[in-house]
Amino acid sequence: MQTVIQGGRVIDPARRIDVVADLFIVAGRIAGLGQAPTGFVADQIIDARNRIVCPGLIDLCARLREPGQEHKATIASESAAAAAGGITTLVCPPDTDPPIDEPAVVEWIRRRAKAAGQARVLTLGALTHRLHGERLAEMAALQEVGCVGVSDGGHPVANSRVLRRALEYAATFHLTVFLTPLDPELGHGLAHEGQIAARLGLSGIPVAAETGIIARDLELVRDLGVRVHFGRLSSARAVELIARAQAEGLPVTADAAIHQLHLSEIDLTGFDSRCHVHPPLRSLRDKEALRAGVADGVLGAICSDHQPHEPDAKQAPFGDTEPGISGLDTLLALSLRLVRDGVLPLPAVIERLTHGPARILGLDSGQLGVGAVADVCIFDPDIDWRLEPGDLRSRGRNSPFTGWEWQGRVTHTLLEGRIVYAAEGEN
Repeated sequence: MQTVIQGGRVIDPARRIDVVADLFIVAGRIAGLGQAPTGFVADQIIDARNRIVCPGLIDLCARLREPGQEHKATIASESAAAAAGGITTLVCPPDTDPPIDEPAVVEWIRRRAKAAGQARVLTLGALTHRLHGERLAEMAALQEVGCVGVSDGGHPVANSRVLRRALEYAATFHLTVFLTPLDPELGHGLAHEGQIAARLGLSGIPVAAETGIIARDLELVRDLGVRVHFGRLSSARAVELIARAQAEGLPVTADAAIHQLHLSEIDLTGFDSRCHVHPPLRSLRDKEALRAGVADGVLGAICSDHQPHEPDAKQAPFGDTEPGISGLDTLLALSLRLVRDGVLPLPAVIERLTHGPARILGLDSGQLGVGAVADVCIFDPDIDWRLEPGDLRSRGRNSPFTGWEWQGRVTHTLLEGRIVYAAEGEN
């Protein structure tokens, strides 16, 4: 199959390209930009005039609920939602049931993703057996079957001795370790510790629950030299700690979940359980610091922190609901809103969604260079639309962003040169 994407504004931050040109795809790979390769004859033409053509989005944290929680969502349902949102690569944390702590689970997920065929699903292996934080998982075996890193899967390792051994083991195999910055002892709560939580009668989670564990982990990184990625920061102080560590040359990276860049503790007023998340929504000052961290590159990626739930999980009293937001459908739209808000320019936003995550994963993807796999997102930046609950393609409808007005919507998503999503009325 030979495809030409005609007349779009091609933005490829990895190669610092921002130009209106045709993009040529042959056999699932980028074959040329601006000039057709020798002998090229298009089997398929996509009209991208007045649209943005960029690498497919890479989401560093998407819980697909399979295996173990198919009543919430499946790999097939969430891959379809990802494709409609311009996301071509999903990174699945190891907190499935059973956890991703043995090769058989990795192979099972890979088969399910291949059968769905709408997004590439990468896995993070468990850092410890069953994610219990007591003995190490077989990281070498998980790496051999394709895990792109190892993670605590949202279950931080409380025992510093065990964590140190795990980091040493991971460093031996040059694995990046994805850690959750949350102290298990301080992290029990429902909201950011402050006046709003007190007024609502909700148990608080202090900023120290995040910063204290980051400080510990950074000291271990300093000793061992292991690559560590801190996922889904929520506080200004955490951004400061990561910025200082990076300035010192420590091999650490971090990201923020997109909802943390738009919501704050104020949105809990009214006990909206759709805003019940971990880490919690913090102060307006923290939100602005996270935005600044994304803008200056301290936070090298934006992720969805996708956690789809069945309706019952969010319909109890606030304290009895399950935390998490269904985020695949709104990742790009919310990111484009950062451009409108003047946080950072469009190419930089695209970089945090494509090449930035790829660099954290150590992958040569998230770019449109000749020879690269043709994972492509095409969106119209001028389409105005409103998100209604029925518009969500994820099986999880637990989004606080329904009713919001947006500008910019995906028209096509290509995975390895194959159209996996085309908006209604598009070819």
